[in-house]
Amino acid sequence: MTDAPHRPRQVTLAAWMIMGGSALIVALVFERVAGLGSLETQRSIETFLSEPPGDGLGLDLDGVTTMLRILAMVAGACATAAAILGFHVLQRSRGARLALAVLAVPLFISGMAAGGLLPAVVVAAAVMLWLQPARDWFDGIAPAPEERERQGEPAGPSMFQAPPPPPPPVEPRAMSGFGSAPAPTPAPTTAPMTMRAPADRAAGRPPALLWACVLTWTFCGLAILVMGLSALVLLAAPDVVFEELYRQNPDLRDEGISDSEVRSATLALAGVLLVWGGAAIGFAVQAFRRVRWARAALLVSAAGAAAASLVGAVVSIAMALPLVACLVTITLLVRPEVRAWFS
Repeated sequence: MTDAPHRPRQVTLAAWMIMGGSALIVALVFERVAGLGSLETQRSIETFLSEPPGDGLGLDLDGVTTMLRILAMVAGACATAAAILGFHVLQRSRGARLALAVLAVPLFISGMAAGGLLPAVVVAAAVMLWLQPARDWFDGIAPAPEERERQGEPAGPSMFQAPPPPPPPVEPRAMSGFGSAPAPTPAPTTAPMTMRAPADRAAGRPPALLWACVLTWTFCGLAILVMGLSALVLLAAPDVVFEELYRQNPDLRDEGISDSEVRSATLALAGVLLVWGGAAIGFAVQAFRRVRWARAALLVSAAGAAAASLVGAVVSIAMALPLVACLVTITLLVRPEVRAWFS
């Protein structure tokens, strides 16, 4: 078995930049969402809408506030996923590096509304993972001797090459008339090399992975069922739904939110949850079948759901239950026996 190449300092620095910057972005997102209803923020938005170029956008105060809240939630979800993926980058996960590249664009766009320059730092660190010598490290290629010297490693023989065998012993040559020729040295016997049989891919599935898949199937199925029924009831009997909604939240009429806006927002949310939940169920099925990329995809999905549930828990305590389920799922998926089973 050959040793893995030494991790470059560039990868370590980039991973810690991603994890630290993402954690700060999540904290700033909570602060930004909590302050959207403050008087200072409302005045700032009104000032922006009253001057160019804001006055030509055709938006009102509620529209801008809703847009900022959505961008902040997307940034928080992407930053949470990036923080988890940054940890897996240190474990030489190529799937985590690819997922970070995919998250870079939405994190940068949405994060500028909540995290300032921090999203740019995280994106720059993700780009560093695709440059040399990080690219060779992820591909399992040993660095050149001069590169190892630059990284502070000894420029000896390659770790992937076996040391040369020792020279054979020199026997004394027999001379005529003086003694007899030495007996020939018997050739060393070597035991036949045996190849280790590959382990059964279906055997030894970690219980932690099974529970992570069960949690994903259960909560995603419940979310799809609840949102699907809500969308059907809204389409079939909208008057009953709005009557109950205004009875529980009488301030909605005073805020100027129309029935069509509530209907559109509910149907859009139901569509997102249906697609997201179906994709997460598919990721769990593939992870259960030991597909390596599915575990990384399931981690990203659970991290995004955890961020969304955390934001929702500020409004409704009922969102604390899916938040706990997402955190437990993430914890189960990063356990050592689960990582070893996929390697």
